[in-house]
Amino acid sequence: MKLAVEPENWRKEKLVHAVIRAGASVSPIEEASGLIWADPSRPELLPELLASNLEWVQLPFAGIESFLPMLDDQRIWTCGKGVYSQPVAEHVLGSILALKRGFITYARKKEWSAPVGETLFGSHVVILGGGGIANDLLPLLSAFDCETTVVRKSEEKVSNATNTVCLEDLPNILPSADVVVLALALTPATTGVVDASFLEMMSETAVLVNVARGKHIVTSDLVEALQSHQIFGAVLDVTDPEPLPNNHVLWELENCLITPHIGNTPEMGIELLASRVEENVRRYISGDSLLGELDLELGY
Repeated sequence: MKLAVEPENWRKEKLVHAVIRAGASVSPIEEASGLIWADPSRPELLPELLASNLEWVQLPFAGIESFLPMLDDQRIWTCGKGVYSQPVAEHVLGSILALKRGFITYARKKEWSAPVGETLFGSHVVILGGGGIANDLLPLLSAFDCETTVVRKSEEKVSNATNTVCLEDLPNILPSADVVVLALALTPATTGVVDASFLEMMSETAVLVNVARGKHIVTSDLVEALQSHQIFGAVLDVTDPEPLPNNHVLWELENCLITPHIGNTPEMGIELLASRVEENVRRYISGDSLLGELDLELGY
């Protein structure tokens, strides 16, 4: 079995080794039946390499918005769905604690301050999205005896969640949420899902966490909600726009914790991606279904 790994970048060596460990050989793209794409930042290079001999293309990240125009039904497409969910879930938990326990406020001060902070124990955590991040976050939250509600397209039960509901049920769920986590795919239907009306349904003691995509949130509406203390605070690992300009008002708000899209870092991510590639190459060789296969109609 011959597979290509392209384009040249720092990830390529690890991915080449993963392909070889799985029992395939690495070849030029014109001789390959599959392509492991090594650089998520250069989607514009992919179309010219999509030869008719390619039966399978593996994309490196779960978010594939920049690759959507080139997806076709001439081959199998897989992405990094679920690959990076453990470090992202860890990031969610750490950032919730940092905000609720007042670490940000204390870290910014240069004096001994009055005690503030809220506990996560016994909280109601609502997670939008029933994929890998939710599945890895739920066991972590169980240690804090949290009630958990997963909001997804269908009411199919999510393991370890207290409740599973549909998006239409949000008005009934949000008012009781202590924490709302955005961990869903970006589609036309979920773009701007967190707007003024969404934020109005949240409690003034609630925390909003976004580790999905910045465009899930109408940024101007969030700024207003934070400035007026309509909600307790927000944790943003992704923003709109991204990168967030240095002079953006969000940087100045004490109730907003911003990290530069580090829920999964390159150091953590490359080993996880190599492991997924190795597993999928084995499956491809044996004719089994591949992990992270894309639904072309849904776009994720």
